[in-house]
Amino acid sequence: MRKILKIYKPFTHAGVLLAAQYRVNFVFFILGDVLRCFINYFLWHAVFKSGGAETFMGFSEIDMVSYIFISFLTTTLAYSDGAYAVGEEIRDGSIAMRMIKPIRFDLAFLFQELGERTMSLLLAFLPLVAGVEIFRFFATGRFAFNLWFFLLYFVSLVLAYLINFYFNVCFGYTAFVLKNLWGANFMKDCIVGFLSGGIIPLAFMPGWLGTALNLLPFASLTYTPVMIYIGKLDGIAILLSFGLQIFWLAFFFVLQQVIWNASVKRMSVQGG
Repeated sequence: MRKILKIYKPFTHAGVLLAAQYRVNFVFFILGDVLRCFINYFLWHAVFKSGGAETFMGFSEIDMVSYIFISFLTTTLAYSDGAYAVGEEIRDGSIAMRMIKPIRFDLAFLFQELGERTMSLLLAFLPLVAGVEIFRFFATGRFAFNLWFFLLYFVSLVLAYLINFYFNVCFGYTAFVLKNLWGANFMKDCIVGFLSGGIIPLAFMPGWLGTALNLLPFASLTYTPVMIYIGKLDGIAILLSFGLQIFWLAFFFVLQQVIWNASVKRMSVQGG
């Protein structure tokens, strides 16, 4: 482990510098998404107000507000640009330079993204968590923060990021065949955003569909960590969720290695 950290630490440093270089762009991106969260808040506030019920599908209005903002935070921190980055290197031929170096292709991207996620963590994590907890305090009149659920949420968030990273690397390798992933990557992000519970909680889906979506890897990216944070999962349910996340992480880790070994034998890049 120490040897790996020594080799790939410069990639993390490069990721931090890259994120810092465009920090103003990142801040405005975050502000734009926070505005979208407030739009969702007013939408669900209207739903609860017009319905007259205190709960909707097992969610109170406080739960729904917490879900909206924590799901945004989770999506931001678990985001991976691996598909686009890998696809672009395959398209322009620069992947050849990585292949001649004595480093693992996936780990180089992983440590670089960890540097970028560090900036996201510093700029977005504490303000959003503090904002949610302040809202819950004034809405309920009590301090609702649960340190145990918070720690479990953070573990689940780390697993969610790793799953998302290796899934996107697998998707990025399709550029060996498709050559350009711009359109396909956009479609993938839209589908994953919906299936991960980033738009509406998967608990709102019909019984059989909700069960199926919970078993897919996409639920592990947003829905599972958020449900742990807001206290909708506990005990055995959390252990089963962790087990499912570890399974999908192992699956995509092995899959990307298999695809890589098969793809490099027939690599053909534009401009390479």
